[in-house]
Amino acid sequence: MRTVTVVGASLAGLYAARELRAQGFDGRLVVVGDESHEPYDRPPLSKEFLTGRADEADLALTDAGELAGLDARWLLGVRARGLDARGRTVLLDDGRTVSTDGVVVATGAAARHLAGGPRAGVHTLRSLDDARALRAELTRGPCRVVVVGRGFVGAETASSCAALGHDVTVVEAAAMPLVPQLGAELAAVCATLHRRAGVRLLTGVSVAGLRGTTAVTGVALTDGRTLPADVVVVGIGAVPNTAWLAGSPLLLNDGVLCDDGCVSALPQVVAVGDVARAGGLRAEHWTSATSQPRAAVRNLLAGRTVRSARSVPYFWSDQYGSRVQFAGRRRDGDTVRVEEGTIADGVPEGGGFLARYERAGRTTAVLAVDRPRSFMRARRALAAQTTGTPATAGGPRPGAT
Repeated sequence: MRTVTVVGASLAGLYAARELRAQGFDGRLVVVGDESHEPYDRPPLSKEFLTGRADEADLALTDAGELAGLDARWLLGVRARGLDARGRTVLLDDGRTVSTDGVVVATGAAARHLAGGPRAGVHTLRSLDDARALRAELTRGPCRVVVVGRGFVGAETASSCAALGHDVTVVEAAAMPLVPQLGAELAAVCATLHRRAGVRLLTGVSVAGLRGTTAVTGVALTDGRTLPADVVVVGIGAVPNTAWLAGSPLLLNDGVLCDDGCVSALPQVVAVGDVARAGGLRAEHWTSATSQPRAAVRNLLAGRTVRSARSVPYFWSDQYGSRVQFAGRRRDGDTVRVEEGTIADGVPEGGGFLARYERAGRTTAVLAVDRPRSFMRARRALAAQTTGTPATAGGPRPGAT
């Protein structure tokens, strides 16, 4: 290959560019990004950046020295709008084209929005620009914040808003948040983190609409209530950025369909990060974006799948002064065993806990709250059991979903 184009200049795209050079690719490298910013770390946006404990400089994932060493052409602030039928040309929104021999799709995902027109005070939190706008509102003084959706980003945002002294309510359509990930028993335990911090958690109710014309004044719920609101943060999931690939030979279904090695229907096109559905799974986690590029680049340069990108899923979240960590694949029917710590009447007592999900005598997943050392040991053992290769506890600084 003489030219490789990485479409997406965030975490997964940067790691793909690093892997290309590390694995010996010395040809022309082009990186296309729709944001004008150089690669930055997204997990702190809902935590340190929102609360003012980190500035934009602290978010940088790279520096001038590394950028020079990568010897890439960075096309920032421009969107890709298409991939030609043979996958050999990337079409850009500004009319330019990039001829290429290989493509790494790393376009990530975009936040879902509530129905209705835009209003002042309504935010999503996916990008640096999103975080800038939300932080500006939150620093104007005390306000009533409604967070819609209690995924990890929603929980972290609620935590940050509470730490800033705002009145916070979280609205979750499910009977209990995070049940698909954690199961009903431990999802209920983690929900207590909100209540202990004085944040109202409303479950089993959805948003019927927003109140206010030019600026939001309230959130109408399906049970007839209306919550007064000065700021609304919408955290109801994300949609993989694949629209630009419509009409290409790639197979699209909630992401770019790939094999276990992140190789798409075209061997000269691989996908990594939030946009990749590798081996039937799409994982919007920091660890996927940083681990998949190694195998994907290896396979791209080889012209076929020679390495699997499968690993034990791992994610974590920092909220209300606690660290929640999870590894593995929980399935309905798994039993739960609390190995460390105590949970009394559904409430974790001081010091946190470590719990194992088990099936037929084998651990399938591990959840910990404020037990980082025990968790990392359990995670390594789970990786060894699942893949036969011990997972490392070190590596680059991790981040949440």
